[in-house]
Amino acid sequence: MFEIQDGSIGRGIRRIAAGLAVLSLTSLLLTSKILLDVHHEHEIMARLVLHLPPSDAAAAEGLLGELRLDRMLTILLVVNLSGTTIALALVVRGYLSSERSLRAVKVLATDILASMDAGVITTDRNGRISSTNPRAQTLLGSPDNEGVGHYLSDLGDEHALLDSICSEVRTYHDAIRDRDYCVTSNGHRQTLRAGCTLLSNQQGEDIGTVLHVRDVTEKALIEERLRRMERYMGLGSLAAGLQHEIKNPLSAVSIHIQLLCEHLASEPYDPEVAELLDVLQTEVHRINNVLDGFRNYASMSEIGRSAVDVTLLIDKLVRLLRPQADQQQVKIKIESPPEMLGLIQADSVRLEQVFLNLALNAMAAMPDGGLLRFRVGQLNDQIRIDIADTGNGILPEIQSQIFDPYFTTRSEGTGMGLALCDKIIRQHDGSIDFRTSPDGTEFTVLLPRGTQE
Repeated sequence: MFEIQDGSIGRGIRRIAAGLAVLSLTSLLLTSKILLDVHHEHEIMARLVLHLPPSDAAAAEGLLGELRLDRMLTILLVVNLSGTTIALALVVRGYLSSERSLRAVKVLATDILASMDAGVITTDRNGRISSTNPRAQTLLGSPDNEGVGHYLSDLGDEHALLDSICSEVRTYHDAIRDRDYCVTSNGHRQTLRAGCTLLSNQQGEDIGTVLHVRDVTEKALIEERLRRMERYMGLGSLAAGLQHEIKNPLSAVSIHIQLLCEHLASEPYDPEVAELLDVLQTEVHRINNVLDGFRNYASMSEIGRSAVDVTLLIDKLVRLLRPQADQQQVKIKIESPPEMLGLIQADSVRLEQVFLNLALNAMAAMPDGGLLRFRVGQLNDQIRIDIADTGNGILPEIQSQIFDPYFTTRSEGTGMGLALCDKIIRQHDGSIDFRTSPDGTEFTVLLPRGTQE
């Protein structure tokens, strides 16, 4: 509730003033009635005196004088009229004061709702939208109260969760908090967090629901980064254990396979035995590569840093990719600012590995050709590198897994590419995220400028 300045004292004064006004008005009406009756009786007595004998006229005139109460009643009437006027003035003043207070409360409530970062939506008992604040209009994509009067189900499939939780609250009368859902706004994916409670009046009757919606896209990204970091932090000891438990026996197997090959070299050639040995050598080599990739991902060693010009690094990468891009009918476009961005302290080899991996993934998403775009710019005190393709995007059900080790949707590869990119960028105190839609995917790498040379 909002506090009104005059409070209960002002309301009490207005009630007293209203009561006095009613009493004064009643007294005024009664006094007026008595005055009219007395005046009428005086007129009757005056006419009677004219027709009386002279002997009775003196007595009648004396009686008529005793009945003259006009002056006193007139004074009483004036007093009542003054009291009634004052009481009515107090009532009018109280009414105007209440109106001003009510308008002030409405303005304050409107200002508070307009200043909130969260969207607030109210509905009636049937789920029809009765009001929205400006932030809700922005999040729902319905400016100028366009959605008021419509049902929540009319907001579209992207906001179907709002209608669902509203129905759930009306059914079970329990508040709902922190239900996340995703929408696409201006080609970018947003994560919205919604909740719902019952709306009650002063009598405690349920008259609808209140929905609150917040944009938690940045928070969701941070939470996802923390989850990836937690997975990464636990891999150091696991990698050491794997190196000991698998790598050493595997080395022994590799040595014995080599000895077996040398022993069989003096025997008559057997194609079947040769093929089996070749398979063994290939699989041992593959397991070694997997272990090396896992060791590199889980390694806690520090990276080497030197002065790196990111723009030149991207130019070098594009020259490397150009032959494959021409063969695949992929156009490459570079967007960079005219001014120099300066140097950053980084490991150029590992950064090149990250950008190459992202570019190859982008080209793999465009087997029939498309546009591969590199954009280099500045964001506050960071260097921003965007690598975007025009493929079909990443499916929603796998978007939360693409940075997981060994996760891949392709038959070739180990699935360590993006996981290693994420690890390398974090080693540079940066971040890597992506936005995707059916029109393509864009990865964004942010690197701190740090100490420049």
